Amino acid sequence: MEREISEIVEKFVEKTFKVSNENFEFQSTRKGFDGDITLVLFPLLNKIKIKPEELGVLIGSELKSKLDLIKDFNVVNGFLNLIITSSFYISFLDKVKNDLKYGHIEPKNDANLIMVEYSSPNTNKPLHLGHIRNNLLGYSVSQILKANGNKIVKTQIINDRGIHICKSMIAWKFFGENKTPSDYNLKGDQFVGKFYVLYNQEFNTQVKSLIEDGQTEEFAKTNAPIYIKAKDLLKKWESNDKEVRDLWSKMNNWVYDGFENTYKKLGVDFDSYYYESDTYLLGKKIIKEGISKGVFYSKKDGSVWVDLRSDGLDEKLLLRSDGTSVYMTQDLGTAFQRFIDYSKISGMVYTVGNEQDYHFKVLFLILKKLGYSWSNNLHHLSYGMVDLPSGKMKSREGTVVDADDLIHSMQNSAMEISVGHGKIQDVENPQKLFLQIGLGALKYFILKVDPKKRILFNPKASVDFNGNTGPFIQYAYARIQSILRSTKKIDWKPNNNIKIDIKEKEILKHLLIYPQIVKQAGESYSPALIANYLYDLVKLFNSFYQNISILGEGDPNLKNFRLVLTQKVGHTIFNSCSLLGIEVPDRM
Repeated sequence: MEREISEIVEKFVEKTFKVSNENFEFQSTRKGFDGDITLVLFPLLNKIKIKPEELGVLIGSELKSKLDLIKDFNVVNGFLNLIITSSFYISFLDKVKNDLKYGHIEPKNDANLIMVEYSSPNTNKPLHLGHIRNNLLGYSVSQILKANGNKIVKTQIINDRGIHICKSMIAWKFFGENKTPSDYNLKGDQFVGKFYVLYNQEFNTQVKSLIEDGQTEEFAKTNAPIYIKAKDLLKKWESNDKEVRDLWSKMNNWVYDGFENTYKKLGVDFDSYYYESDTYLLGKKIIKEGISKGVFYSKKDGSVWVDLRSDGLDEKLLLRSDGTSVYMTQDLGTAFQRFIDYSKISGMVYTVGNEQDYHFKVLFLILKKLGYSWSNNLHHLSYGMVDLPSGKMKSREGTVVDADDLIHSMQNSAMEISVGHGKIQDVENPQKLFLQIGLGALKYFILKVDPKKRILFNPKASVDFNGNTGPFIQYAYARIQSILRSTKKIDWKPNNNIKIDIKEKEILKHLLIYPQIVKQAGESYSPALIANYLYDLVKLFNSFYQNISILGEGDPNLKNFRLVLTQKVGHTIFNSCSLLGIEVPDRM
């Protein structure tokens, strides 16, 4: 519709005013004004010296004479409000009623290949609430990009080496007593995470003792015995010490088993995996290449740096003086390896918290300075942290909210609230349903917020059947399925004699813009656009359902029109939720 209108207006203004204009701004007509779609005239008024009302009448008259879908128009200041005929909306619904993937584009053989990285955990602790936002955001963005016709590779880089991993290892050597996760009936990631906390407790005790003996805090932190042993373990790991490598492999495998269990419960998956233990060596080769090109330089102590001050950044360490790598080392290697593995990649999205904004500016700039052309196709999907009413989480102090515990808690909350409100009826597997509701509440609460914003997560507020929540969306979908189960066959014969109610028209107008919302969400990497669209759609449907009879309508054709409209709303809720990774139950 917008394309047809644009073409006519473009030809009209060029013929009448000798002005060329290809891009026109449209918006939904504001509430309180008569119209369905509004053409913003101000960009044209900058080129055409004429009164807004006069220009609006000229363009409106031209559109009404050339397009049957324009019933009438009115002009308010610099806004041309167009009233669309009911026949247009009836024809639209007939066209899309059987398109189960309306608004989504199936990837073609020559489609863009985009890699989306998310999760990227450390193997010294279990996944927590912060990881949940990362996983949900990365997975949803991958779904949205796929719905825009791209081929997607979902991946992660597992931080399986480094001093933080050695801290858990040395703590297990000191305090583990050769125990395994099964000895305590714990998931492997939770088991290893306990030793990371134990390390920091012992480290703080030793630092305090050294300070009490008269040492400075700086000296104490770098000379605490347990820290020195962790550093020694890292050196042995990098020199391929068999005993250290065996312990590292054993503890990492415990963690991997735990991660997979959590991913399955959370409903996210991956197409490929990368490990820092593999890519950091490639990163060292790239750094060596950068030195030969004059991009990097060595200091007297043997450390390697890059000077980015002329680019408005700073000097950045790439290799420590003892030859051990830093995060930037493996990130350089990982990026390079991915473009070796997937030579046809047209873009890569890194889903990483905003505390790493500077890191990714540096990474992308270094890759560009090294001459890698694909460095222009990298995007950092930066997002804000997640806080709880109780305050900020800290892994090393053991005050994080474990992902598995949170999922279980959401399931229980869904059960309590659902049963308490009498929402659950005629359900074969209530525990499965409670998990769907709990996860739907969690996912929707997190994804409805713009990724750049920080979130204060309130578990109780998220599991509510009223308001802007996941259960509110899920309940509407279940209601629609209940309506559709009440009729054996929908036999709608489209005709222009149907008088569309304003509430039906509002739903059709909203359905009409769904493909545009999916496109915008892909361009901005923002699932929040999908979530907010979805909430508005459900509100419109609920208002329609509460005020207009569907199954009780006496006119068979009008009844079937409303059933088709209801069915299409259900399809769109289902598809929108699939982009958010949310399951919608048929019965509640």
